[in-house]
Amino acid sequence: MNRTLLSSLIGASFLSTVAGTAMAGGLERGGYNIDLLFDPSRFAAEATATYVMPDRKLDNVVDVNPANGIGSNGIGGGATDGVRDTEDYWVPRIGVKFGAVDAVDCMFDYSQPWGAHSNPGADWMGANSNIETKINSDNYAATCSYKMQAGKGQFRVIGGVFYQEVDGFKVRSVAPDIAVPGNGQGRLELAGNGVGWRIGAAYEIPEIALRASLVYNSEVNLGDITGTLDLSQVNPLLASPVPVVGQQAMPASVELKLQTGIAPGWLAFGSVKWVDWSQLQVVPFACVNPTPGLCAQGQEITSLELLYRDGWTVQGGVGHSFNEQWSGAVSLTWDRGTSTTVGTQSDTWTLSAGAAYTPNQNVEVRFGGALGVLTSGSSADDQVTYSYGNDLVSALSGTLKVKF
Repeated sequence: MNRTLLSSLIGASFLSTVAGTAMAGGLERGGYNIDLLFDPSRFAAEATATYVMPDRKLDNVVDVNPANGIGSNGIGGGATDGVRDTEDYWVPRIGVKFGAVDAVDCMFDYSQPWGAHSNPGADWMGANSNIETKINSDNYAATCSYKMQAGKGQFRVIGGVFYQEVDGFKVRSVAPDIAVPGNGQGRLELAGNGVGWRIGAAYEIPEIALRASLVYNSEVNLGDITGTLDLSQVNPLLASPVPVVGQQAMPASVELKLQTGIAPGWLAFGSVKWVDWSQLQVVPFACVNPTPGLCAQGQEITSLELLYRDGWTVQGGVGHSFNEQWSGAVSLTWDRGTSTTVGTQSDTWTLSAGAAYTPNQNVEVRFGGALGVLTSGSSADDQVTYSYGNDLVSALSGTLKVKF
């Protein structure tokens, strides 16, 4: 298969994959991706941006804790149906690949693998459980491979390291605003960082566009996750935020990817990914210093209840080269929801499509989109219960790639 044609075809398939998996469960946003490492060019650089628009709505909301009282901020009152829980978000990725020597390729990339943004606001029945929660991440990675001849193709050994920063906040109602001088809201802010590694292997036969790869990404121990708990809107005696600390690791993952030419100008591709989201259960945070009337040093003061199960994502698709400049691909993705008793991470089905335009051997432009269904479910904790129906999610994605 013509090298430029093959690159364009794989590019269209890749963008279809990106759009389809940007809505996976847990805290996944962009996840990890090292496909650029396999580009046949000596040097390649690409920038990808995906805009995801989930539309999850909550219904039948019931405040189940009588101690919450009734206040104008929504504790014991407020909306019970049609509460929008999700916010739109961007998923960026920038990468550079170069062939160090004939047998060695290296890639450096920046991505945002994890994230979340739930923002139902203060005027709903579950404000005592959540008003707004947001998690951000930044990942800086270096990955290299060594390839050797093996039969009709090439075998690669893959290894790399990455540095990761994670931060975020959660705001919820703590007390009815009619009972305190402020609005009754508490705010938890957190930040942590750590280092992870990856190892894998791949086998390729470029003439028939065959590639099989298996990559393991280690967990990232964030060490001491430090932050503050601001209760100044609940108790004026706590005007200064209270320092807190907790511990948690971001999950390990394993991904198997397969692709092969099935006819002249046609490519079939698929993947299976497992993510260890079940290690994120209840994440406690303790006081760093004793605070009179609130907590002793080392005493748990608050926690994040995620109660996830492991995530599985399965995708399959097909791509076709229409001519020397245009290629397209479609794919179907199933993601097993990670929520158990709490949260809205149910199974997701997504249909994605991507196209690649290659005006010459050095430039490639890709664009794609996805439309999916967030399946129905329910949630129940010690503060609030609610249900949710089958909701829509959509995404748009674009990539600019330069190679020589």
